[in-house]
Amino acid sequence: MNFNSRRKTYNLVLLAIAFGIVSLILWNTNSFFKKFKEEERLKMEIWATAQSELLQSSENMDLGNLTIKVLQNNSSSPMILENKDGSIRVNNMPHKKIEDSLYIREKILQFQNENTPISIDQQGEHLATLYYGNSDVLNKLKYYPVALLLIIILFGAVIFFFFKTNKASEQNKLWAGMAKETAHQIGTPLSSLLGWNELLKMENINQDITQEIEKDIARLETITERFSKIGSLPTLKEADIVKETREAYEYLRRRSSKLIHFSFVSKVETLPVLINSSLYNWTIENLVKNGIDAMKGKGSIAIEIVQNGKYVNILIADTGSGIAKNNFQTIFNPGVTSKKRGWGLGLSLVKRIVEEYHNGKIKVLSSGKEGTIMQISLKVKST
Repeated sequence: MNFNSRRKTYNLVLLAIAFGIVSLILWNTNSFFKKFKEEERLKMEIWATAQSELLQSSENMDLGNLTIKVLQNNSSSPMILENKDGSIRVNNMPHKKIEDSLYIREKILQFQNENTPISIDQQGEHLATLYYGNSDVLNKLKYYPVALLLIIILFGAVIFFFFKTNKASEQNKLWAGMAKETAHQIGTPLSSLLGWNELLKMENINQDITQEIEKDIARLETITERFSKIGSLPTLKEADIVKETREAYEYLRRRSSKLIHFSFVSKVETLPVLINSSLYNWTIENLVKNGIDAMKGKGSIAIEIVQNGKYVNILIADTGSGIAKNNFQTIFNPGVTSKKRGWGLGLSLVKRIVEEYHNGKIKVLSSGKEGTIMQISLKVKST
């Protein structure tokens, strides 16, 4: 608990630092934008002063190099100079649009929204009004914070998914290692049980007892085989999906409570599918057991096999309390369970067996107060 608390605090501190850095960058960028805008305003006021001198000068008057240089060197900010007689002078704008009066009026309105117009006056007399817009550099700088935020979000997402994938990979390796070790540990007492059962046969014990022991030993061998295959790609062989499903169904039916009503229906007699029989049977057993748990040990379990073109659908229905629609996908995630003592691994293993090992699909076909229908879809082997 202390470790989790420290880790949570550490994550919150990192989040606060990251938020502080981003806030500082945005504040600094905004300050730079305002300062740059003020400098452009000052530059335009100097240009307006030079323009005022030009308008007041006579033909024989020498303006001086400074005024001429100021008027000539402003090549970044788009501007429209409207003289008192209504004539228009345009600078740093497309030449093709200069004669378009409607375009000029639209630009004047735009410039008014971007910057306060500068009135050019001389000795109380209004000479002209200068409308100017933001330069290309200023316009690009305006979108810099947005681009920066997108980069930071993208970078954060990459890091998040990297660690999430890395953590999931480590968990998969851990579970696979535990499963293989479990299979190894079961193997030792299993060999002893086989020997003891042979001795019991030699002692003329009731054959029914030894046969039941053999069935349980065979069951343990199946479980050992299943666990040993977790984490490695299993071998798929052609098998009759109807026969394999029926065998898993019969095994569970015989060992389940009499309060559970089982039914099995197949629309086809035989259907060849490439599967790993041990893992496929495990899938059916997991889904049926989940259905029994959802019904709290009392209700109906129905298995139906239907061919749908190149695919075969295996439907497992129960009469349990149902699954909320927003949980249709999350129930297949590791650790998700409604049981107080559950690990939440059953459906996660089922999904992995069906989709990763058999290239099939599994989903919640429907769920409600009447119960839930799970559907497995596998590709039929072409003849």
